[in-house]
Amino acid sequence: MKHSYKIWLLAVIITLASAVYQRLTGPTHPKHYVTLLNGTAISVSLDRAHGGDGDHIVSVETKDTVVTGRVEYKRYNTADGYTSVPMVRANGALTAALPHQPPAGKLNYRVVLTDGKQTFTAATVIRFRGDVPTAVLLLHVGFMFTGMLFATRTGLETFVKEPNLKRLTDVTLALMTIGGMMLGPLVLQYAFNEWWTGFPFGTDITDNKTLVAFIVWTAAAVAVRRSPNPKRWILAASLITLAVFLIPHSLWGTELDYNTMKTN
Repeated sequence: MKHSYKIWLLAVIITLASAVYQRLTGPTHPKHYVTLLNGTAISVSLDRAHGGDGDHIVSVETKDTVVTGRVEYKRYNTADGYTSVPMVRANGALTAALPHQPPAGKLNYRVVLTDGKQTFTAATVIRFRGDVPTAVLLLHVGFMFTGMLFATRTGLETFVKEPNLKRLTDVTLALMTIGGMMLGPLVLQYAFNEWWTGFPFGTDITDNKTLVAFIVWTAAAVAVRRSPNPKRWILAASLITLAVFLIPHSLWGTELDYNTMKTN
């Protein structure tokens, strides 16, 4: 029993570490900058994702009234010129709005700050998406995180002398199926009006890595029933799942082509 607790603890640590890594390295994580203007340190945080209706508000906190700014933006991957919008000071912050875009639409944008002597520029890309109901999103994230936990735990079970592989493998496959292959497309539909943008219809990395995880655990479930040595199949499925889920979420994500107004 104590041995099982240790394995579960190790699985939790590995899963949490991979989740934190994915979150911090993902393209939806805000970009942070720090600059010094008029003798004052100013922190600039640029969001790279916007969910729901309405414009996206860009805000930079600074009480120094000498510092002014503007936001410049253009549609991503187009020949558009940049539109410049002055930032307005209110409640100790400079703010400006980026116009709302269709689902999966992206904007290149940059914040330009100046104290009259020096100028600082911070830039990034933001992607817009539809509003995903909280319940659907929480269920999707919950099932996927738990699926990742069981995938790790099942892989560690292969090192036990008398492993209980069938039950753990079946639970892992069920979690991956519900979280990735059922709830995943539902989240995608709410966010981008698409059910699937991975292989063979697109290159969305999130859909594709979900598909890979589903395939390898399906193979593992078959192996645990038919193969005389299923451990190697299950360990391979666990390692592949860990590898693909270390790939940042939304990398090469669904994107709106402004020329065709279709997502890819």
